[in-house]
Amino acid sequence: MELGITLDSWKTGISDGSLPGYVGISEGEIIGYCFGDRKTGEIVVLALLPEYESKGIGRALLNRMIENFKALGFERLFLGCSSDPNARSYGFYRHLGWRSTGIFDDADDEVLEFLPAQSKEISEE
Repeated sequence: MELGITLDSWKTGISDGSLPGYVGISEGEIIGYCFGDRKTGEIVVLALLPEYESKGIGRALLNRMIENFKALGFERLFLGCSSDPNARSYGFYRHLGWRSTGIFDDADDEVLEFLPAQSKEISEE
């Protein structure tokens, strides 16, 4: 399946502000990032190098995007996530308050939603 994701489409989206995001850097190297779709409130990607997992970095990047979208007026955010309980992302998002919508996207990922106004702030501990 072709998703239309290319280097040029990402460059354009980041440059024009339609794909805002945050990048985690350690010792001058990118260790992770989180980007979202400014038009829809979708968290498009959250990625972290494995050696930086379980240190609160992914949570911090995601929380920055949530705060960014909350400031833009979004009352509902969403993302596609594996529905396999053995996948790392499955527990990660649910632990942070993301809830299943019961809907699956074209990539067969489960659509989760987050309601910033009704959720306690995500701790960066």
